[in-house]
Amino acid sequence: MLTIKQILDDKAAVVRGLQKKCFPNAEAAIDAVLAADERRREAQKQADDLKAEMGKISKEIGGLMKQGLRDEAEKAKARVAELKEETRHCDEARKQAEDERTQLLLQIPNLPYDEVPEGRAAEDNVVVREGGKLIDLPENPLPHWELAKKYDLIDFDLGVKISGAGFPVYKGWGARLQRALINFFLDEARAAGYVEIMPPTVVNAASGYGTGQLPDKEGQMYHCEVDDLYLIPTAEVPVTNIFRDEILKEADLPVKCCAYTQCFRREAGSYGKDVRGLNRLHEFSKIEIVRIDTPEHSRASHQEMLDHVEGLLKKLELPYRILRLCGGDMSFTAAICYDFEVYSEAQGRWLEVSSVSNFDSYQSNRMQCRYRCTEDKKIQLCHTLNGSALALPRIVAALLEDFQTPEGIRIPKALQPYMGTDMIK
Repeated sequence: MLTIKQILDDKAAVVRGLQKKCFPNAEAAIDAVLAADERRREAQKQADDLKAEMGKISKEIGGLMKQGLRDEAEKAKARVAELKEETRHCDEARKQAEDERTQLLLQIPNLPYDEVPEGRAAEDNVVVREGGKLIDLPENPLPHWELAKKYDLIDFDLGVKISGAGFPVYKGWGARLQRALINFFLDEARAAGYVEIMPPTVVNAASGYGTGQLPDKEGQMYHCEVDDLYLIPTAEVPVTNIFRDEILKEADLPVKCCAYTQCFRREAGSYGKDVRGLNRLHEFSKIEIVRIDTPEHSRASHQEMLDHVEGLLKKLELPYRILRLCGGDMSFTAAICYDFEVYSEAQGRWLEVSSVSNFDSYQSNRMQCRYRCTEDKKIQLCHTLNGSALALPRIVAALLEDFQTPEGIRIPKALQPYMGTDMIK
């Protein structure tokens, strides 16, 4: 979340940033935070004044007793008792104002970096680079859901029978393709210096608040109400929360982690919106890369992550493009985000396969993820970053559609050692 110092230092800049993020009633929201903070500071000052008076009187009691002024000493003791009670009320008021300020800050998104484009929706995003070659397929190419049925790779109807829509069953070469991609992505991440983590796929509410899924995306997460646990929407949540309430050494940064997990999203409100086949699922596989870094190096870390994801798409021989998201299309927690999309020739459209974000100190302030500077020993907030490297469903869709041939589905060279074949027939 934003720090109160950010707001106090330049309220106007904070309001402008929130307006760029298309956050409604930005100035009123910031004014509410400042009002709560003013009440907190006033209560703290009153408590400090009372404690100072209490300390002064307490020192006088001993002298009064030595002088034999018992009545005056008893009056002083009674006054100390009154001051203790008044101090208690001030401390309660301070705590209440502090809690209110925190709850208000939790509802306010991160501020976008200056280079984030203005805009409210996907059409305002900026394409910064395109790569790969569009694949020239025969006339009337099949979409992946028909190819999956033709080659018995994925059974969507069986998934409906077992669980419901959005929970496909991978079979035979389809299951093997999933496993091949998972291993390929993990091997590439490890080769790039990421430490592999196998985290839980359920988290507590503190973890959801730490990375910002709560309260913003509460309706999109599967909630196990009896145990008050949440199925993760991405490995970002458990992996980043490893460092919640930790003070790291500057010499140990950047921390680089990767994780393969199943991901679960309710996708509420998305029905009828590009949901055919693998385009939008409730459960899917994804490899996530996460970094914890210093503020001075986080921009360079972000670029390294972008280069890593682009390298994966090049090795998979898929046509792709990279978009810098506009303020209104970014996530609640991101300061800047780039989306990677691959082109589906059979569907005639771009499919998002990765988002790579820098969250600045927003998540670390929520989680109290900090580091101690080597030189001056001061403790500062870290910067957190993460990205999909990669999400599998739409990668599988693009591979099936773009590499279909009359003989079968061609497997890109980088994936062949993991598949044990160059063709699904």
